[in-house]
Amino acid sequence: MKHPAPRVLEKLKLLSLGQDFCSSVFQSCVLSLRRSLTRTMHLRRCSLLFSIAVLAIAGCKRPAPAQAGGKLFAVSLQTMNNPFFIDLNKGLKAIIEAKGDRLVTLDAQFNSLKQKNDVADLLQQQPAAIFINPVNWEGIKGTLIAAQRAKVPVIIVDAPVNDPDLVLCQVASDNLEAGRLACEELARIKPEAKVVILHLSLNKACIDRVAGFKTEMAKHPGMKLLDTQEGKGAAEAARPVMRDLLGRFPELDAAFPINDPSAAGAISAIEAAGRAGQVTVVTVDGSREGAAAILSGKLHSTSAQYPNEIGRLAAEAAYDHLAAKPVPKDIVVPVKLITKDNAASILEPK
Repeated sequence: MKHPAPRVLEKLKLLSLGQDFCSSVFQSCVLSLRRSLTRTMHLRRCSLLFSIAVLAIAGCKRPAPAQAGGKLFAVSLQTMNNPFFIDLNKGLKAIIEAKGDRLVTLDAQFNSLKQKNDVADLLQQQPAAIFINPVNWEGIKGTLIAAQRAKVPVIIVDAPVNDPDLVLCQVASDNLEAGRLACEELARIKPEAKVVILHLSLNKACIDRVAGFKTEMAKHPGMKLLDTQEGKGAAEAARPVMRDLLGRFPELDAAFPINDPSAAGAISAIEAAGRAGQVTVVTVDGSREGAAAILSGKLHSTSAQYPNEIGRLAAEAAYDHLAAKPVPKDIVVPVKLITKDNAASILEPK
């Protein structure tokens, strides 16, 4: 049986994000303690959790008068260990704070259970709206149903879900086009490429990128797909996967990791294998890190997304809904191919 302490500590983290959460944190801690007692948890552990909750409430300050009337918004992102999601969060925050309201940001750390628990805690605060970037595009359904029952509108950002009827709207890049552009550029410079794909198959945005890549690839009979493996969208996870693929397929000369971080991991493996300059890497994101890798010759191209714009449009959709204005069910943000010809523009000060 899992110890409830991690849930209580997670609730206490909310204190640093919004002071008016304090009373709800206390109530949630008390509920966790009651559940613990019924499960015959040792009294000392319960006392410790109770003390943590009381100290948290004692340390809370009253909200400043200027914030008293502000609305609360919240966002759950699959990870904050990615420049894309940092920029997306900035886009949300800019609109929300400009209106005198507040945004709570929580990092799911690629853990669907953590995301479920985070959102459940947020729903207790009755936010004006919640923005969700789902870890699992199908597994998020229970959370969406819970939000619907709580009458809290949900706006999906970046990665669409399998149950769009349960959300207010979805704001995402044109991921099919992003994948298509990546393959088109690869075919232009290497028409007989032997390719591997580093996927993140729990994420609908990545599913669409791979679908777009394969659709374009079908137009180029000289290209061959050697294998598709899970790169998990992160450098540290993609590195050993790419290392294994390089060992299994000596003929491998191109790779399509689904985002810039996994491309960084793939490039690291390629360099470690002494194959730098022999394997062409194309990807999706358009981050500053990706642009720098292009200019250094390590990455060939990236299909640029505009996460700040995704955040801005999502926040505006939330405010339109609260003002009883119609909101489109799907908001698609265009993408753009970035190569050495235009990568410097990504690095220009904003």
